[in-house]
Amino acid sequence: MPQGLRFCRNCGFRLGEGPAEYTETRRFENGRPVNLADHGDASQQPFATAYGVTGGAMSPATGHQMAKRAKKMSGMTWMFLGLLVFFIAAAAFTAIVTPLRRIPPVASAPAVPKPWVGVSSFEDGEGGVTFDNVTPPGGPADKAGLVGGDIITSFDGQIVHDEDEMTDLVQRTPIGKAVEVIYLRDGESKTTTMTTISKEDFDRLVQDFRNRPEGQGLFGFDDDDIERVPIPGTKTFGVRVDDVTPNRPADLAGVKDGDIILEFDKAPIRTTEEFKARVNRAIPYSTVTVALMRGAERLEILVKMGKK
Repeated sequence: MPQGLRFCRNCGFRLGEGPAEYTETRRFENGRPVNLADHGDASQQPFATAYGVTGGAMSPATGHQMAKRAKKMSGMTWMFLGLLVFFIAAAAFTAIVTPLRRIPPVASAPAVPKPWVGVSSFEDGEGGVTFDNVTPPGGPADKAGLVGGDIITSFDGQIVHDEDEMTDLVQRTPIGKAVEVIYLRDGESKTTTMTTISKEDFDRLVQDFRNRPEGQGLFGFDDDDIERVPIPGTKTFGVRVDDVTPNRPADLAGVKDGDIILEFDKAPIRTTEEFKARVNRAIPYSTVTVALMRGAERLEILVKMGKK
């Protein structure tokens, strides 16, 4: 081996000094450098490298550990990259979603208050729409002179064909507007004016009636034993009472089973619900005029009301 060459004590490689054509490499055995040429085929010898143990040759076990370390480092690198991507995505998502959450919701348009006309409910009638009774006392329909059984044919200048159309016309009417109402009663066309009110005013009228100090009237009949019937030879309907309660105002005044009530306190009676509503609103102990049919005879009877 040429003189003057130096080798690294840790890895065994020459430091580059000396003749350029010299290519032999040192290895270590028992802590001493050995010329590979003295050990036969150099390709079969284990070389000491920077990854070997200082002072000795690199063993197969050492190479296996080096491979495991390389794989382990590779897996950790991918895991690190995965976590990095996850945190970047989470940060981006937070940056986008947080401002969206802070955007105030779009305010919806305030609901338009609905007008009230003071009837039980609308239903289809012959030639228009009808209802069972007006309620409460002093409401728009009551002030307009309407009663249960009337058939509305026109509302605010619009012809009415069914309950859906009528409901739509009422809901589109401003609160407090006076509208023309054309209706049929006993086959005769009549016209009146009705002014719509708010729900608050409607509820107040209901409470005022329920809480009035006079209380509610008592007539004396079975509510379940009355019936709406036509008057023969006319287009008029009335309410027949089939069970007058003994010793109550109606009985004491002379009302009989089977009498057909046509008017109560001057209000036309065309439905059972209107009859019951008119009895309830009568002032207790007041005297009301009741027009009725008994057979073919029309009678008027004065009845002093009781109190419920």
